[in-house]
Amino acid sequence: MPEIVVALAQMNSTIGDLDNNSAKIVDYYQQAVRVGADIVAFPELCLTGYPPEDLLLKPEFVRASTEGISRIARQTGDTIAVVGFAEADSDTFNSAAVMSRGKIVCIYRKTFLPNYGVFDEKRYFGAGKKNVVLQIGDVRLGVTICEDIWFPGGPLEAQVAGGGAELILNLSASPFNRGKHAYRRKLIAARSIDGPAVLAYVNMVGGQDELVFDGGSCIHHPQLGFIATAPRFREALLVSQVDLTPLRRARALEPRYRHGDSVRAGENPQVFMLELPVKGFNGRQSVQPAAQSRELDQIEEIFEALLLGLRQYMSKNGFLKVVIGLSGGVDSALVSALAVEAVGAENVTCVFMPSRYTSEISASSAKKLAANLGVGLLTIPIEKIFLAYRESLPESTGHSWADHTLENVQARIRGNILMALSNRFGWLVLVTGNKSELSMGYCTLYGDMAGGFALIKDLFKTQAYKVAEHMNNRAGNDIIPRDIIERKPTAELREDQLDTDTLPPYEELDPVLEAYVEEGMSAQEIMEMGFSRELVRRVISAVDGNEYKRRQAPVGVKITSRAFGRDWRMPISKYQGMPFYGKRAAGLSE
Repeated sequence: MPEIVVALAQMNSTIGDLDNNSAKIVDYYQQAVRVGADIVAFPELCLTGYPPEDLLLKPEFVRASTEGISRIARQTGDTIAVVGFAEADSDTFNSAAVMSRGKIVCIYRKTFLPNYGVFDEKRYFGAGKKNVVLQIGDVRLGVTICEDIWFPGGPLEAQVAGGGAELILNLSASPFNRGKHAYRRKLIAARSIDGPAVLAYVNMVGGQDELVFDGGSCIHHPQLGFIATAPRFREALLVSQVDLTPLRRARALEPRYRHGDSVRAGENPQVFMLELPVKGFNGRQSVQPAAQSRELDQIEEIFEALLLGLRQYMSKNGFLKVVIGLSGGVDSALVSALAVEAVGAENVTCVFMPSRYTSEISASSAKKLAANLGVGLLTIPIEKIFLAYRESLPESTGHSWADHTLENVQARIRGNILMALSNRFGWLVLVTGNKSELSMGYCTLYGDMAGGFALIKDLFKTQAYKVAEHMNNRAGNDIIPRDIIERKPTAELREDQLDTDTLPPYEELDPVLEAYVEEGMSAQEIMEMGFSRELVRRVISAVDGNEYKRRQAPVGVKITSRAFGRDWRMPISKYQGMPFYGKRAAGLSE
């Protein structure tokens, strides 16, 4: 039987920590050897971590990566390893080193360099020009890197049609966003069937600043479907025995794979011969069938991404504990519950900072939540500090309780208290604002925006409620009290204040924000969805006018396909009268 045992090392790398990343690569390699793998593939740029950004502009960094890959190669034996690294040559390349028996056999360089969304690879890398195919016994394998399989007619097709590859390895560092995993699986299946070739996809896992890598490594067989899938949001070594007999039979009956455009990369792939492991494919014991991991629904994957993103941000930046300002509302309750789930109640401190406008329900809800979560709760009233601010402000600011100056002062007092606790104890301040508020500018610079990590900044308010309900369902009780979930949202910065005094109801606001911010729809298109002209005008004007606030917001976990930050790059200073901007968008001027 023509078969090969493939291992996929779904690992978490730390950017710049080449020594520990190397040690982890070697450890996974040794695990793959022990289970009888013929070849083990690692994620894209796993040696350097992804994305290294402007570290790639430092020659010593890329040089260290190139030297490090040679040291890893010297520790390989019969089992073949394919490892992602940054390569220094005539240019800097996003490369995969194929290594066996103590040496690098060949190197493949990424052909398609993404330059959209969170990706800036054309800023850093030169594009590869050559394809490589490995021949191991009578099996041929192609090597690709991430974006190379996102387009038809790319290196995969050349390796199959021009090089006879039956199995394609794809080394990826593909970050999470809502719904992307399902899209990836469709893409992987399509490329595998189009080949036709078995496609083994290994993805990075872990968190890097606002990005979360969700793993989900898998092997798709064009005749058998997904034959192995790794769990998401955690490290794993996925091992699978791949039977190529059905593929060879299908190719013999329908040899369409021969007719692909094998000249897309400029030439037929170069074929590198590698010796079989000592026992050969047929001389080893059978490998246990790989497990199929359970698929997650949309709220489950958001929940897991938030947990992993927080854990990784803390561990990679040296934080052991977090502090959160509790307001009695759902956002701070959700962030607190997520923090406990992520790092344990003993590492979470909540702070309740009442003012003259704080209701009894906020106080009781905060106490109930803290008790449910088992976290420490500090109560620090802000009234005396607020009066000192008010008395110190010049008369020109006015003393009306409807004055936004005095509302924002309260938020800034709370932000200062949280930052003081952070300075004193080394706690990471978790910001509790959501994407609905950030979109509309319904937040206070240096106040409720103050902190180190904005965990739910890419969740709309309506999504925050869904994740909160998921946490309660998962716990089997209302760990987030119903009083918090069911009360009307309020900032409590003046008497009887509600969010709807300033914002449209969230069930109306969030669909418009999603259409405008995430889907890039025009005002006219949004109105054609059934939303009123006034609502659309109000939302677009607020979103476009509050970029200066968002530019100063802390980083947080990317959940959507277009998160504020890397995905959203709007100028702060711009002509207000542009016909495609603000109030004049699609005839929305007053």
